[in-house]
Amino acid sequence: MIRKNALKYTSVEICAGAGGQAVGLHHAGFKHVALIEIDKDACQTLRSNTEGSPEWEGCKVIEADLKVFDSATLGLKPGTLDLLAGGVPCPPFSAAGKQLGRDDERDLFPTMLKLVDDLDPRAVMIENVRGLLDPKFVEYREDIIKQLESMGYEKCYWDILEAKDYGVPQLRPRAILVAMKREYARYFEHKKPAPSRQVSVGEALHDSMRARYDAAAGDPRSEEAFKKWYEKALRGVAPTVVGGSKKHGGADLGPTRAKRAWADLGVCGLGVANEPHETKDMERDLFAAAGPKLTVTQAALIQGFDEDWKFSGRKTAAYRQVGNAFPPPVAKAVGEQIYAAFEAAERQRQSAEAPLLTSCPA
Repeated sequence: MIRKNALKYTSVEICAGAGGQAVGLHHAGFKHVALIEIDKDACQTLRSNTEGSPEWEGCKVIEADLKVFDSATLGLKPGTLDLLAGGVPCPPFSAAGKQLGRDDERDLFPTMLKLVDDLDPRAVMIENVRGLLDPKFVEYREDIIKQLESMGYEKCYWDILEAKDYGVPQLRPRAILVAMKREYARYFEHKKPAPSRQVSVGEALHDSMRARYDAAAGDPRSEEAFKKWYEKALRGVAPTVVGGSKKHGGADLGPTRAKRAWADLGVCGLGVANEPHETKDMERDLFAAAGPKLTVTQAALIQGFDEDWKFSGRKTAAYRQVGNAFPPPVAKAVGEQIYAAFEAAERQRQSAEAPLLTSCPA
């Protein structure tokens, strides 16, 4: 991704995970004040990629449980923050769970709304699973909007954005809420991308998969295996990459239906491969009858991460961070629309404050 905007507006992000939303908003022009996350491996990922980088100067990575987090520790005067963003936990609204909504102890929408009240940012962006927009949660959504309106915000939109429409080689619909203070909301334009050709798994992973097979060039099967994979991988985008829960076994590419979809793309979904420099079992990782397994780095490419964003922790922990991430290109697109609204409001303010030019009589 390429950042076109100056790093001009400030952001605080909760439930930052491995940084998918943070990366996207950074590329949209938001300068992060803090990234707040409870998982220690994800926090290390954030630190490893931001500390010492001039691009991320001033960004604090805070490992904390939001339910007991004191926003005063951020040192921000209410009303000075531009954007409060976050992907609050999705199990309360996920079709894969029980969809308990507000009755689920993992529901952090009330916590998010308290932070909005405390920090009084100019804009709010919340990401979640598409299930949140199901009819059964209409009253829940209406209650959230009423609370935001009582704090001076206007809903810009609450809609489902599909990752594949933003150049991400994956089916990943996400429910996105954007709300802004009323003086900025009037300038917000919600535009979805025009229909365009989607990026296939083959296109996204060509170089990295080519490098993996080249590393095994001593095996006479390498060239034919690569061609076989590539032909299948060009057929389309990937199913949703899932991170899974710490309560369940090792990493793989999802339930049975997802594994079948991966198989159609030439990828074995029964586990995650080691990175090329760590690979010891070529049969398992690269030459299985079902095709190659993906590495964590390749799964991150399917999510839309830049290749230089590295993930900390053991393989399973790193893969879960990737699978639970918000695709950076989608976050970037939403962030750019928020940024544009701020800029439009600023231009209007400057125009209104400009002195009137009067002509002097000759």
